[in-house]
Amino acid sequence: MPGTASPSVSCRAVGGLGSMALSGLEVEKQVPADPRPGHKLQSWWSLAFCLCFYGFMSQMRPGESFITPYLLGPDKNFTQKQVTNEITPVLSYSYLAVLVPVFLLTDYLRYKPVLLLQGLSYVSVWLLLLFGSSVLHMQFMEFFFSITMAARIAYSSYIFSLVPPACYQRMAGYSRASVLLGVFASSVLGQLLVTVGGTPFSTLNYISLVFLAFSLVLTLFLKRPKRSLFFNRGAPACAGASPSELDPMNLGQVQPTGGKPGQLPASWRDSALAHMLRELGHTARLPQLRLWSLWWVFNSAGYYLIVYYVHILWNVVNPTTDTTRVYNGGADAASTLLGAITSFAAGFVRIRWALWAKLIIAVVTVLQAGLIFLMYKTSNIWLCYSAFVLFRGSHQLLVPIATGPRVPPEDGVLRGLVAHFLFL
Repeated sequence: MPGTASPSVSCRAVGGLGSMALSGLEVEKQVPADPRPGHKLQSWWSLAFCLCFYGFMSQMRPGESFITPYLLGPDKNFTQKQVTNEITPVLSYSYLAVLVPVFLLTDYLRYKPVLLLQGLSYVSVWLLLLFGSSVLHMQFMEFFFSITMAARIAYSSYIFSLVPPACYQRMAGYSRASVLLGVFASSVLGQLLVTVGGTPFSTLNYISLVFLAFSLVLTLFLKRPKRSLFFNRGAPACAGASPSELDPMNLGQVQPTGGKPGQLPASWRDSALAHMLRELGHTARLPQLRLWSLWWVFNSAGYYLIVYYVHILWNVVNPTTDTTRVYNGGADAASTLLGAITSFAAGFVRIRWALWAKLIIAVVTVLQAGLIFLMYKTSNIWLCYSAFVLFRGSHQLLVPIATGPRVPPEDGVLRGLVAHFLFL
C-alpha cells in the first residue's frame, strides 16, 4: 500500500531469533494478523535450505574419483598414452577458453541459466563416459567437464543477488560447507561402494548420472534473481526487485540506465563491461595486489595441473587390476576434509597476517614443491596418497591467507568483488 514501509529481514532473523527487524514506525503500523513477516522469514529459510541442498546434491558424483582407472580398465580400454596425451589435456585448454565467457554470461543471464548449463554439462559428461567409445568422445567429455568447472562461479556468486548484505557471510559459509560436505560424502560413498561393495566402475558412473539428473531437476526450482552484479542492476526499484537484491548492487560508480534487465547500456563508456575493465585496470596498478595476483595465478595453475593428472600418477604407482584396492575416493575425501579444516582454521588464527603472511605462504609453497617431488619419486601408493592429501590441504590453507587482506577496503566494493571472482 502507498505510504507503508515494507518490513525487511535482518540476518539475525534469518539466523533463527524468530523476530523481524522492524523500525519504530513499522512497529506502530504493524497489524498483528499480518502474515507477511512470518512468510518472509520462512522464505529466507527456504532459500537457504534450497541453495545448500542444491550445492550438496550437485557434488554427489561418486564415480568422479575413479574416472581414470575406468578409462584405463576393461570397460573403455584406453591406453595410458591416450589418456595422458590426448584426453586429459583437453580439460586444461578448454577450461582456459571458456572461463571468461562463462563468467560474463553468468552475470548477463542472471545466474540460473548458467546453473542449468552446468547441470546439462554434468549429465553430458557422464553420458559420454558411459556410452562413448572413442578418443573423440572422451575429448568432448573433457570439454563439457571444463564448462562445469567454469560455471562454478554461478553458484558462488548466486547469493550476492538473493540475500541481504548483512547475511552474505553467513550464507556464504552455509553454501561452502554444503559443497565441501557434498564432495566429502560423494568420495566416501564411492570408496565404500568400490572397496566394501565391490561395485564396478561402470555401475558407479550410472549412480553418478542419477544424482546429477536429480540435481539438474533441482536447478529448475531455484529462484532466478531480477538483478545481477554488473549487467542487470539498472532497473528501478518499482520493477519488482526486493531490497535484498538491490543493496549489494549499489556500488556507486555506474548510474542506472533505466533499461530492461539483460540489456546493455547504449553508451560503451557507461557499459558494465567497460566499467569492469576500468576497475580491473585500476586494481592492476596496485603493486601489492599485482604481486599477489601473479603469485596466485602461478600457484593455482600448479595446483590444478596436479589435481588433473594425479589420478594417472596413482595408476602408474599402483597399476592393480583389483578394483577393490583402488583408494582414490578415500584420498579425495581425506584431502577435502583436511582442506576444509585448514581453510576454516586459518580464519580464526590470530596472528599479524600483514607481517607473517609472506613468510607463511613462502614456507607452504616450498612444502608443496617438496610434496610434489615426493609424489613423483615414491613407489609407495600410500605415501603418494598422503602427499596429495597434504598438498591439497595446504593449498586450501593458502586461500584465505592470500585473498583475505590483499584488497584494501578504501578501493571500493566492486574492486574487492572483481578480485574475489578472479581468485576463485
